[in-house]
Amino acid sequence: MKKFGLMLVALLLPFMVQAEEYKEGVHYKQVAPGLTSNKGKIEVIEMFGYPCPHCNSFEPLIKHWDKNKSEDVNFVRVPAAWNPSWEQMARAYYASEVLNTLDKTHEPTFHAVHVERRRFRSVDDFADFYSNLGVEPKKFKSAFKSFAVNTKLRQGDQKLTKYQIQGVPAMVVNGKYQVTAAMAGGHKQMLEVVDYLVEKERNSAN
Repeated sequence: MKKFGLMLVALLLPFMVQAEEYKEGVHYKQVAPGLTSNKGKIEVIEMFGYPCPHCNSFEPLIKHWDKNKSEDVNFVRVPAAWNPSWEQMARAYYASEVLNTLDKTHEPTFHAVHVERRRFRSVDDFADFYSNLGVEPKKFKSAFKSFAVNTKLRQGDQKLTKYQIQGVPAMVVNGKYQVTAAMAGGHKQMLEVVDYLVEKERNSAN
């Protein structure tokens, strides 16, 4: 009987360690609850910025995570707009989102900034670059300055403030928990903590 008990503990140990592995205030922190965009799903937000080298390094990991996430998870990206240069980049992201062309522009924008060392100083710079990716320049320029993009930019700024985002990349799970690489121990670990918090939210809803 004692031997069986030891075997059971050995089998359960990985799950017990995982449950104790992530601690609030160490690997993640709780933030003032915010509204999520889809009440039927667990929302995961990535706060990022195209000029950020860490976000560029994180992109392949978050892309793989997004592709393999559970159906009950809604993934949202929010570009940080902390200064005029970053705001231009955020507008470009939102304009592509409005035009439903992110699949064409998102990764190439990271590549252009961090590999090609391209400088985007105006809407024309973005429009010229995106035109080579199949985005119609006139439509892009119109979206760039549109009410829809202005609204998204304002809402994004509100989220960054509400969730106390001080740097990127950062992730917020279901409007309750913030995770950063510094807290989690690295970019890969960020996503492991996010998965833990998603499961935590999933269990709390049942």
